[in-house]
Amino acid sequence: MDCLIALLILCSFFNNKLCSATNNTITQNKFLRDGDTLVSHGGIYALGFFSPGNSQKRYVGIWFNKVSEQTVVWVANRNNPVNESSSGVVKIDGRGNLAIFNGNASNSVWSTNISIKVTEKTSSALSYKLLDSGNLVLVQENKSDVLWQSFDYPTDTLIAGMKLGFNWKLGLNWSLKSWKSRDDPSNGDFVLILNTRGAPDGLIRNGSRVIWRTGPWNGRTWNGIPLMSTNFLFHYSFINNSDEISVSYVSNDNSVFDRLHVDDLGFFRRSTWLEDSHRWNEFYSAPGDACDHYGKCGAFGSCNANNAQICSCVPGYEPKSQKDWYLKDGSLGCMRKRELSCGKGDGFLKLEKVKLPDASNARVDMSLGIKDCETECRNNCSCTGYSSGYVDGSGCIGWFGDLTDVKQFTVGGQDLFVRVDAIELGNSTRHSKGFFSKKNLVLLCVLIVVGLLAFIFAFYYLFRRAKTRGLPREERSLHELLSNLPNEETNAKFDLPIFDLDAMMLATDNFSLANKLGSGGFGSVYKGKLSDGREIAVKRLSKNSGQGIIEFKNEVVLIAKLQHRNLVQILGCCVDKEEKMLVYEYLPNKSLDFLLFDRTGSASLDWEMRHNIILGIARGVLYIHEDSRLRIVHRDLKASNVLLDAQMNPKISDFGMARIFGGDQTQGNTNRVVGTYGYMSPEYAMDGLFSIKSDVFSFGVLLLEIISGKKNSGFYCEDHSMNLIKHAWELWRDGRPLELVDRAMGTSFLEQEVVKFIQVGILCIQENANDRPTMSSVIFMLSNDTTIPTPEQPAFILTRRYIHPNSLTTRTNSCSVNEMSTSIIEGR
Repeated sequence: MDCLIALLILCSFFNNKLCSATNNTITQNKFLRDGDTLVSHGGIYALGFFSPGNSQKRYVGIWFNKVSEQTVVWVANRNNPVNESSSGVVKIDGRGNLAIFNGNASNSVWSTNISIKVTEKTSSALSYKLLDSGNLVLVQENKSDVLWQSFDYPTDTLIAGMKLGFNWKLGLNWSLKSWKSRDDPSNGDFVLILNTRGAPDGLIRNGSRVIWRTGPWNGRTWNGIPLMSTNFLFHYSFINNSDEISVSYVSNDNSVFDRLHVDDLGFFRRSTWLEDSHRWNEFYSAPGDACDHYGKCGAFGSCNANNAQICSCVPGYEPKSQKDWYLKDGSLGCMRKRELSCGKGDGFLKLEKVKLPDASNARVDMSLGIKDCETECRNNCSCTGYSSGYVDGSGCIGWFGDLTDVKQFTVGGQDLFVRVDAIELGNSTRHSKGFFSKKNLVLLCVLIVVGLLAFIFAFYYLFRRAKTRGLPREERSLHELLSNLPNEETNAKFDLPIFDLDAMMLATDNFSLANKLGSGGFGSVYKGKLSDGREIAVKRLSKNSGQGIIEFKNEVVLIAKLQHRNLVQILGCCVDKEEKMLVYEYLPNKSLDFLLFDRTGSASLDWEMRHNIILGIARGVLYIHEDSRLRIVHRDLKASNVLLDAQMNPKISDFGMARIFGGDQTQGNTNRVVGTYGYMSPEYAMDGLFSIKSDVFSFGVLLLEIISGKKNSGFYCEDHSMNLIKHAWELWRDGRPLELVDRAMGTSFLEQEVVKFIQVGILCIQENANDRPTMSSVIFMLSNDTTIPTPEQPAFILTRRYIHPNSLTTRTNSCSVNEMSTSIIEGR
């Protein structure tokens, strides 16, 4: 009781001071001194005096109250600091403005500077309140109108609820200005604005110079930021009407602290606070690579950061300066190869997955669809290109000058149609839809196809005999094999060196046991040496394996078309009557399983080596899924099908079971389910359904095997029967993921990195194929410090009891592996 009385007396004595650190309001009778803190109702944000970095100057700002690392999101007096420490005061002046005073000075160093009619009665009803959104608002008692708010005057940071853009009606400019330095929050050199000319986009400027551009708003996100997307945490909103044009986002989870800001170096960064590690996790930053810098490849240039020569010209154009281009300076851009003859056969070629060019001077008509957009551009000889306004195909953007700041993406972006002349159009295989929609051309194509089919069916047998009669025996045998064997795909042109049987026998010392590297379900592999000194690996198919013939054809028509550092290279083949062989590059470190599942071998695989092997395999799978000219599902990705070269670089092999997908095909099925226990996805093993997500499942299993050093198939653990998938899940679920790590790695790994890899591995083995990430997402998560979705319980499609050979009961000692691992499943 005595303490309560003392507290009341103290508050009465200091009646002009805030009596509670949790008070969220400043009124005429309550003001804020340096050292006091205003805290929002839910304790999420705080307002008070601070000194940034090594500065001694005092500023009034708002920061995250629950984040241990003080992170300021708004500064009131950024250009007018309080110079005397501990003397600043924040209070409401006689005109209703919130003002900052330096000590007892009568003039403020900063105020809200609003003009409202204030009387003695209304003055006492005014208050400034800090909300849980981080917004500081001026309100009048018993009225809902906001008379002033800090969200209308952002500094360098956007948080949920703030806007970037303009309010024409209220005369507000919502833009971000960087700090001058980490010690000085005054206006810096860089500003992020919403450019409202043409197709609206965000720009970072340094003075009048554009540093980076977001790309136009595409109906969902900024076209030039593929990583920005609406998800379960954030929802983006774009407003464009006569009163306002703005973009903002809202958070669906108030426990997630997120911010977007422009730093003093001119980078636009998106980050989220990680409470467990007490740090900000960066989602993305821009400029992020060389191609993010505005106009890197000049007018009519296209930039691809994944290429050694990052600049190229859009179709129909060539470099203005070949010398500068050779020196990797594309800033001068490109010029037309030939002048256009408007309306005389010119048309459009499509660039896919690109950041659209600078559209400041483009014509935008959101009432048009993509076909009408093409017509409008075709009918205007000055139109250099067009695109849909939004990713759903609605709207029209037409360019009538230079195409500047085009960037090529692997995922995301939009289609850009570039105007080219008739010669360029005829030389290209990437014609626009408008070109193919001409009725006379369609009719001509139909007649040609029908005529060719009739000719082929009528003279097929004679044609084949005539073609093969004059060929050498080996080449004739190969041609007949590829022509007669059934396959889902059309027979592709064969373009591989052909070795004769005598050369193979000489290279392998007549297939001696000393040269035998291993054997599988379809035959054996031998080491050999050609007459020119090249070491080779010869895969000799079993003569009695009908399945092996199909496998042989698959490898011939697939691997011959694929070129990637993480795929095994085929050097040629040999067909002589019943003998069928494939000739590969020789890889001295054999297959991954040879080292990984061997006690001595696994000790040579430290974390750095396993890390590089995992990423190499991922890049190889991404290539066959998305980046090669064929879209391929491997269907038998496993440790024994990953070979290692002299530098321990992984190379995926054995494409005998692979299937090619058409451009729009996403899933296939089969009655013959072939593969290996433990690596097959549930939908494939049970129903014969396969897709690129089937390979993702196999990759997830392989990733967990590489980290654990244990096989999924035949794995067992004490007191209960489980496979490696179930074991990994239970360790993850129980917060013990590091117990999965192979002890042979010792302490060569970073715990946080390994845990991230395990989490991604479990995401890849989700039971529902739609819940698994694509390989491009897998590589991004493995290669970047980003938030990774929390996995659900994966599929346990393989669960066996391991019976010790000397016991009738389940073995109950520590986790181990049963070496029985590989099988072929025949369809029901």
